[in-house]
Amino acid sequence: MLANVSTATIMGIDGRPITVEVHVSNGLPGFTVVGLPDASCREARDRVRSALLSSRLTWPHQRITVNLAPSGTRKGGSGLDLAIAVGVVVASGQVEASLEGQGFLGELGLDGSVRSVAGAVSLVGALVGDVAVVPVGSAREAQLVGRHTVRPVASLREVVDALRGDAPWPDHALPPPAPDPPPPPDLSDVRGQAVARRAVELAAAGGHHLLLVGPPGAGKTMLARRLPGLLPDLDHSEAMQATRVQSAAGVALPAGGLMRRPPFRAPHHSASLVSLVGGGTGTMRPGEISLASGGVLFMDEMAEFAPTVLDALRQPLEEGVMRVSRARFTVSFPARVLLVAAMNPCSCGEAGRPGACQCTEQARARYRRRLSGPLLDRFDLRVDVLRPEVSDLLGGPTGECTAAVARRVAAARERAASRGVRCNGVLPPELLEAHAPLTHDATGLLHTVLTRGTLSARGLAAVRRVSLTIADLEGHDGPLTAAQVGTALALRADLSPARLLAA
Repeated sequence: MLANVSTATIMGIDGRPITVEVHVSNGLPGFTVVGLPDASCREARDRVRSALLSSRLTWPHQRITVNLAPSGTRKGGSGLDLAIAVGVVVASGQVEASLEGQGFLGELGLDGSVRSVAGAVSLVGALVGDVAVVPVGSAREAQLVGRHTVRPVASLREVVDALRGDAPWPDHALPPPAPDPPPPPDLSDVRGQAVARRAVELAAAGGHHLLLVGPPGAGKTMLARRLPGLLPDLDHSEAMQATRVQSAAGVALPAGGLMRRPPFRAPHHSASLVSLVGGGTGTMRPGEISLASGGVLFMDEMAEFAPTVLDALRQPLEEGVMRVSRARFTVSFPARVLLVAAMNPCSCGEAGRPGACQCTEQARARYRRRLSGPLLDRFDLRVDVLRPEVSDLLGGPTGECTAAVARRVAAARERAASRGVRCNGVLPPELLEAHAPLTHDATGLLHTVLTRGTLSARGLAAVRRVSLTIADLEGHDGPLTAAQVGTALALRADLSPARLLAA
């Protein structure tokens, strides 16, 4: 007998529909899975057999062939277990029921329990049919798709009884959602640092990549960790995309289900290339840059990352997409992030202070080679963060709070939305003339800088975008002025490795 069961597998963050074809026939007892399964799919035999026996069902002593169609698509993960088990009990005649319009997802425990699977949002979205039978722990994510009747189950026995008509589909109480993360710290905690605070506001308002350079303890990390609080909530499409990425990576979703707030990721500097950009050998998992898509990727101690890891960021920072290619397939991950990086001027952090730096010339050269010129050129804002004044640390006035700055950021983002972009940082170069025209004085200033050779073509476009963000924060309409362009140039200081590491 033959049974066809609808299910899905995940590749990257995209779900792909799969039909599990189970054929039970006479012959030597055996269990074969075909259709490009990975190791966890091939191991389904033992999980399914034990789950059936634990559920008081019969394991057929016949020839069982399982085909995962389409056969040319790689299948990974243990989320196909429930569909295979349902196919076995139907094909062996233990259940007589129509499976049309129903999809099944879930990993089976040896005791017959149905366990949660990662990527439920994408998997349910790929199911063929109107009914999704999913584990109780994945039901909240499944409901986010909004186009299926979600039936949460806790065991294989519940599924079989419901298919037979011996019992109704169970009505389980869903587990409590994960608590919302604590609110980001307030910007008013930062004392002094007027220039760096201004750069953080511009980065949030325009989506401009920001590099903070300064000695240890100057406040670089404090500033970076307060930037997400300035960003507005994600719109629905951005929230769904961020939710799919988090779900595919197995990250707990917030209480409301959707990722309404921009994510914040801060990988350690020992992170590998694959962990940062995504991929892997079997299942293609999203990396840190994709987990931060729609939000902030903070790279503290940036110069301590491996140079190959840093240079892998150049393409996704430019295009907003991370493409991971393997021999048989290519996966695209979202990577539209606001990159905020912090670094010391040298290994000891005291470069620039006469007589204070203890680094050797070899150490400085090694530190310098970790940051390539093309990567530095992708930072629209490069700011020196000096140690705050004593008067600021001991009883000085507090700066503006996050809420006040966030209101200006939201207003600037609304002006950018009127141009058809979510922020000025992604404004295409061909639209700069229309949306960021220059006054005569501003044109002359840029001509002087370009003549000196200190600004690349990419840098010129970045300066105009930052100038436009400055104008938006000021509520200025009309051509960009020389003062606005000069501010953008000053915040894109010459932070080349040679200048940064000069003792």
